[in-house]
Amino acid sequence: MKKKLFITGAGVSKSSGIPTFRGADGFWTIGSSNFTPQEMATRKMYCENPSEFLLWYYKRFATYRHILPNEVHFWLADKNLITQNIDGLDGKAGNTQYIPIHGRLDKVTVFHDQDDNISVEDAPWDIIASEKIDLNDNFKLKRLLLELFKIKGHPEHGHSLKPFVLLFDEYYTDLYRMSEAERAMQFADCVVFMGTSFSVNITSIALRYALSNNAKIEIVDPNPIDLNISGIKYHKMTASEYVSKLDDV
Repeated sequence: MKKKLFITGAGVSKSSGIPTFRGADGFWTIGSSNFTPQEMATRKMYCENPSEFLLWYYKRFATYRHILPNEVHFWLADKNLITQNIDGLDGKAGNTQYIPIHGRLDKVTVFHDQDDNISVEDAPWDIIASEKIDLNDNFKLKRLLLELFKIKGHPEHGHSLKPFVLLFDEYYTDLYRMSEAERAMQFADCVVFMGTSFSVNITSIALRYALSNNAKIEIVDPNPIDLNISGIKYHKMTASEYVSKLDDV
């Protein structure tokens, strides 16, 4: 049975207080003191400099762990949804079936080869926060992060922990529910992209499926990318405005 599929990006969580990735205040514009974000969010950095990698993730992501969903997340709670966001807000809003295609920061896995079938566990961010270490005390934070992520020197396969986040130099696998996501794309008769800059692979994959299936395509963004494809319906508005407009109909 065909159905409408929503693909969401960082713009959906912006009104909850989480910066978008590529805006002026975004995560990809703010690096560490020594590395750019594109260098930080890689498997290579995790292996070669795990303390810097974990510190960046703790400061740039985990500090938002108590942020609450906004009206868009709640509106999407009963929708067929794939999100690029790793903030877990769709789950907090009650969507039990959504696919977090890039992982969830509140979860970890053991360090593994990418095609391994492994379990996903709760991340120890709250334990770190409970220590009340000053966020500027990088030495103490790094030491505790390495201890809780079970890293001595360099990460060890099957022992050390890694944030459950798809990194720049990794690829989509079924750990991230890729086959399930492709099935959802295949059976969608309408695909709505909300708050995404079309700068990641999953949006390209979803767009290809939609075009090959002659599915309707809608893009919701205050400054949408012009894909130069006929038939696309553009909504030049925020996700919140789009949801409010539909509710008023």
